[in-house]
Amino acid sequence: MKYLVSLKGKDYEVEVERGEAILVSVQDTPAPVAAAPVAAAPVAAAPAAAPAAAAPIAGGDPVESPMPGVILKICVTQGQAVKNGDLIAILEAMKMENEIFAPKDGTVAQIVAKPGAQLDTGDPIVVLS
Repeated sequence: MKYLVSLKGKDYEVEVERGEAILVSVQDTPAPVAAAPVAAAPVAAAPAAAPAAAAPIAGGDPVESPMPGVILKICVTQGQAVKNGDLIAILEAMKMENEIFAPKDGTVAQIVAKPGAQLDTGDPIVVLS
C-alpha cells in the first residue's frame, strides 16, 4: 500500500508492505501533493505472548499475580522452602519491576509461570504446599 505522508512541511510517498512484520520504506524525493489522500499506516500486531505454563497442582496454595504483567524472573526452585516475605518472582507491569513475595511459610510445590509469560491478575505464579 502506498500513502502520502507530510513531515515537517515535506511530502513523502510511503510504501508499506505486510508480511511477518510491517516494513516501511520512504523515498526522499517529494511526491506530488494531489497524488493521493493522506492516510495512517496500519499498526503492527502485538507479538505473541509466551505461554504461562501448565495448570497448578491440586491441594496447594497458589501465589497469584496481583496485576497483569510479564514474568521477568522466577527467584525460587521447585522443592525450595520459603518463609513468609521471601522473594518469589519479579513481574514487569507498566514498565515497572514488581517483586512478588511469599504470603506464608511453605515449600514450592510447583512453578507454574515461566520467564516471559504474560499473566493476568489472579494467574498463578508458583504453588506452595
